[in-house]
Amino acid sequence: MNLSATDWRRRLASPWWRGAAAALAGALPMLSFPAPSLWWFAYVALVPWILLVRSAPTGRRAAYDGWLGGLGFMLAVHHWLLPSLHVFTLVIAALLGALWAPWGWLVRRFLAGVPSPGRVVAALFVVPSGWLMVELVRSWEGLGGPWGLLGSSQWDVEPALRLASVGGVWLLSFLLVAVNVAVAVLVAVRRSRVPAVAGLVATAALTSAVWSWSPRPETDGRTRIAVVQPGMIDGADGPERRFAREEELTRELAGQDVDLVVWGESSVGFDLVDRPDLADRLAALSREVDADIMVNVDARRSDRPGIYKSSVLVGPQGPTGDRYDKMRLVPFGEYVPARSLLGWATSVGKAAGEDRMRGTEQVVMDVGDGLRVGPMVCFESAFPDISRHLARDGAQVLLAQSATSSFQSSWAPEQHASLAALRAAETGRPMVHATLTGVSAVYGPSGERVGSWLGTDASASAVYEVPLADGVTPYARFGAWPVHAALLILATLGGAEVIRALRLRRSAQSPPVPLARTVRESPTRPGR
Repeated sequence: MNLSATDWRRRLASPWWRGAAAALAGALPMLSFPAPSLWWFAYVALVPWILLVRSAPTGRRAAYDGWLGGLGFMLAVHHWLLPSLHVFTLVIAALLGALWAPWGWLVRRFLAGVPSPGRVVAALFVVPSGWLMVELVRSWEGLGGPWGLLGSSQWDVEPALRLASVGGVWLLSFLLVAVNVAVAVLVAVRRSRVPAVAGLVATAALTSAVWSWSPRPETDGRTRIAVVQPGMIDGADGPERRFAREEELTRELAGQDVDLVVWGESSVGFDLVDRPDLADRLAALSREVDADIMVNVDARRSDRPGIYKSSVLVGPQGPTGDRYDKMRLVPFGEYVPARSLLGWATSVGKAAGEDRMRGTEQVVMDVGDGLRVGPMVCFESAFPDISRHLARDGAQVLLAQSATSSFQSSWAPEQHASLAALRAAETGRPMVHATLTGVSAVYGPSGERVGSWLGTDASASAVYEVPLADGVTPYARFGAWPVHAALLILATLGGAEVIRALRLRRSAQSPPVPLARTVRESPTRPGR
């Protein structure tokens, strides 16, 4: 059925049709992320959403369009949670989608009707700033963390990775939204095409300048790191059989001159103090391959109450004492926020029956021959600040131990593995992403791939020649400065709006100027 422009306008006048269109438009950017990984689509993916919002009849309707689009976006980037959280996934998406309501209002405020060139120029800064604030707020661990930041769709694009070394994933998100705004203006507002084209040219010029100016990590030696990925192992005796398979794969590394062996998240399901037999087996493995082994213990600790997820370094003599306890936990997966209020989520999905305990500080570990590594666990690799702090604390290699076995048939494993490329580029440090069941991946200090991925169908070990690098990237030095710039832009806008409102109020309240009286004239009947 072919619909004319008039038919589309009539349908969009219906709140139900318009709401459905907003949710669908908000979901489109998901195609930019792995597994589809249509990175180029991110440069236009927001255009339908922007065009819909700018056509809203009122600011309130624009806010609704922003909210419903945000719901569609959050549901799309977290669709793989549906088998685990069921209907609660929709509740979370609806709550977090509300963060885009102010963004929708901003889009209409600057792009509705036929915006002047000045408003278009302002929109190229204000609308991306508003988007960045949404990403900042939802990046809080308690709201699910920074999964699906728009800029992370560019994880495999070399110029974008160079930009990430300057301003992190935040700069990429800002520029992507700015490009989408410019394209939307080109499509819908012919009279304002000049500033839109100028915005696109400026973005291209900025990218070129960063390409030539930004410092490149200087490679200084290499290290050989092995990843052990046992694959899917289920059943009541799963932890024991998984450990045996990891042992078998690690023995294959003997004689390959590796400097470190990394196992995935929850690779050891028992506290090593309670199970000295396992600690002895790990020590024997370390002696056999002549390298330390980084395991991840997911168990109730014997020295303190509660269950921890911990990166533990084991050497030829057993556990070395180096340990990192995971600090940022997955909401519902590892703890239930406000359990007294939301504990019912455990009855409708696979939410954590018992809250995991949190670590208190990041740790940089020394691994043979002076190599220093900074461990992270699971979705901590999505947080730019964690890897940045590890790099500033002296980590030469970043490590992420992960497990996405609950989501093997979804897009989650590939998307999770892609995040390590951004963290490597931001910090100028190579990163190893080791998992139980795939996807395992390694990236160099510029975010480039090192070797091949271990996919979700692999049960294997692999050795990677990991380049080391010196120097400090601008992002590692200055942090999330694009976020601070966005806050300044929005604060300036807020101040301008307040001044404008005060002026309008004064104009409305000022009394009318009385007509002048003269000797021969009446104030009501001039000339008489």
